[in-house]
Amino acid sequence: MKILRVLVVYSIYSIYFADAVKNGAKNGTDPNGYIVFCPCMGRFGNQIDQFLGVLSFAKSLDRTLVLPNFIEFNHPETKMIPFEVLFQVGTVAKYTRVVTMHEFTKKIMSKVWPPEKRKAFCWNPRKAIYDTDAEPGCHAKEGNPFGPYWDQIGVSFVGDEYFGEIPGGFETSQMGSRKKWLEKFGPEEFPVLAFPSAPAAFPSKGKVWSIQKYLRWSSRITEQAKKYITNNLQKPFVAVHLRNDADWVRVCDHIDLEKNRPLFASEQCLGEGHHQGQLTMEMCIPNKQQIVDMIVEKVGSIGAKSVFVASDKDHMIDEINEALKPYEIEAHRQEVDDMYTSLAIMGRSDLFIGNCVSTFSHIVKRERDHTGQSPRPSAFFGVRSARRHIDL
Repeated sequence: MKILRVLVVYSIYSIYFADAVKNGAKNGTDPNGYIVFCPCMGRFGNQIDQFLGVLSFAKSLDRTLVLPNFIEFNHPETKMIPFEVLFQVGTVAKYTRVVTMHEFTKKIMSKVWPPEKRKAFCWNPRKAIYDTDAEPGCHAKEGNPFGPYWDQIGVSFVGDEYFGEIPGGFETSQMGSRKKWLEKFGPEEFPVLAFPSAPAAFPSKGKVWSIQKYLRWSSRITEQAKKYITNNLQKPFVAVHLRNDADWVRVCDHIDLEKNRPLFASEQCLGEGHHQGQLTMEMCIPNKQQIVDMIVEKVGSIGAKSVFVASDKDHMIDEINEALKPYEIEAHRQEVDDMYTSLAIMGRSDLFIGNCVSTFSHIVKRERDHTGQSPRPSAFFGVRSARRHIDL
């Protein structure tokens, strides 16, 4: 009798779900619902770092992910860059169901997400930063880039939903988490889960790093990178990423030498929980002599014919070229910096030297580790000396 009841319930659910799928197919929508979010934390490296976790989250809930507009902070302007301008939609769709922001807002949003059902999702209510009289809530559009991001896609929120009580939050691999999400926020009542910030851990965890292989640069960026390499670099070449502007110095001030806590992307070179060694200032912001010494060493190790340098401030071209004179090769940079093309160029290098703590460097490292049949050579400033210390 118990088995019969189970079969009846299962049959009813199957019929309901089949009808939902059928109706969704007619409307060109996903009956399992959508996830839309603002990649509002930090610059491009941080945005991509969390995006990998969001892809995993959307896949685990079996919802279609609305591919975000990435955010460029060019003071005083904030610019939104559609996902498809930077990456190929077709390759990321091989991992999980996705739709571009343009298609969602123009063809889908009005069908599945009427204005009166547009709620923001956050951990717990918080006080507003600017309006001291406002009730605690998500305050999804407070400040920049939050307000401009949602305004650009034509979304205003009528209320908030909180998921802080769900075990693990958006870490759905934790026992009971996925089940609780599906029970509390089912697609019938909540066709769209909208997050003011990325529903993913930061820094990202190693289990999502391989998802990077589904992020392939758009044909425009790929061709720009190929053209630059052909016109300016001789192979084999070493690519270098330098972080040395003022805000990066402040990041490095947060290194915890006593507790050795991970900082930004530092687990990419020291392992999760830093089980492979101690994070040092040299890894975060090496001095010029340390930078030059490592570049010269790596150039010699592979017989490099040229060097490409990307930086957020000082490319050190003169210093590097002076050190490379005995090798009769030169270092190059883009005359007009384009960070996306720089990333694509560095990904194609014969050897990459990055910054251990930088999420921007981590994009290149993940691409080199997971795109292709085997990982390609990468190194980090300061890491070698740390490992020598461990061996002793």
